[in-house]
Amino acid sequence: MKLARTQGLTDVQNEILATVRSFVDKEIIPHAQELEHTDTYPQEIVDRIAEMGLFGIMIPEEYGGLGESLLTYALCVEELARGWMSVSGVINTHFILAYLLRHHGTEEQKRTYLPRMATGEVRGAFSMSEPELGSDVAAIRTKAIRDDTGDYTIDGRKMWITNGSTANLVAVLVRTEEGKDTPHDNLTTFLIEKPTGYGTVAPGLTIPGKIHKMGYKGIDTTELLFDGYRTPADTVLGGTSGRGFRQMMDGIEVGRVNVAARACGIALRAFELGARYAQQRATFGKPIVEHQAIEFSLAEMATKVEAAHLMMVNAARLKDSGERNDVAAGMAKYLASEFCNEVTQAGFRIHGGYGYSTEYEIERLMREAPFMLIGEGTSEIQKRIIAKGVMRDYRL
Repeated sequence: MKLARTQGLTDVQNEILATVRSFVDKEIIPHAQELEHTDTYPQEIVDRIAEMGLFGIMIPEEYGGLGESLLTYALCVEELARGWMSVSGVINTHFILAYLLRHHGTEEQKRTYLPRMATGEVRGAFSMSEPELGSDVAAIRTKAIRDDTGDYTIDGRKMWITNGSTANLVAVLVRTEEGKDTPHDNLTTFLIEKPTGYGTVAPGLTIPGKIHKMGYKGIDTTELLFDGYRTPADTVLGGTSGRGFRQMMDGIEVGRVNVAARACGIALRAFELGARYAQQRATFGKPIVEHQAIEFSLAEMATKVEAAHLMMVNAARLKDSGERNDVAAGMAKYLASEFCNEVTQAGFRIHGGYGYSTEYEIERLMREAPFMLIGEGTSEIQKRIIAKGVMRDYRL
């Protein structure tokens, strides 16, 4: 039985997945170790992803995209993460911005950006976090003040922007303080166009440099520093201020399906590596796969891979149907990220001392898996979402 296979897909979906799977096996896995160890941006891989149309996979055909579903996208992400998690991160924030534009942008904003995003000419990112913010989004300090001309001036510091230097369009959530009753209603999303690179990339906008990380290498993670940055009113996502929190939460909901898919991909790769090594390594006169302890470990790993995959697929299908999926996405993200870490550690243990060597791929996965626990909201945040959502139907 092959793990993480999805039933009920269309011929088009199966063809797309087969193409991505082959691409991962031939062009990502053979190069991932070297690129990751040198912290090198995978430009050639990204160019091939653009040629395959994956930057526009969920962008409607009328704007030049493939017009596919969230499920199709999530399954592609799962395959890309199986090859190298950082590659899936290259298109994740791009996808979330495209989703925000598609569902919340004005028609002019859609026409301006989506066709170029579909080709990869415009590369997207999004920014909510700040250095002291954590999970309290309503406590955002970065401010945009509107002047008599209608333009806004933004001041503040944003943190943890994936693709911060390579993206040239960033959705940034800031405080506008235009007299709304609740803190959440005083938040607005701005579409910030900028050049790529580091340093002062535009008047009042600086990208200090790459943040160095334990894992998730090759991809640039940065800050955004605003100091008197001026932007016109038509850069407000959707054209109306005060809607930013709800817009971003909608984007994060699909982002959690994405992180679940990435966790599924890492877990699947950890199982593949563990299963292969267990058949190659022999102790006491037989391959270690024939020892019951290893058999039990592989059985547990396979079950967790399959369970996480099924929950991720369910959350994606629910979102595609138009139903509310905050609980399903939270459950999928929580379970997949926790199982990802458990499966990866089990694969590491099967490798024994060799798993600690940087020559073995499992060592890289051990540094990548922990990010799944915190990306798009920690496990603790997911538990709160799940509990509140479930209790809507079980309250006395």
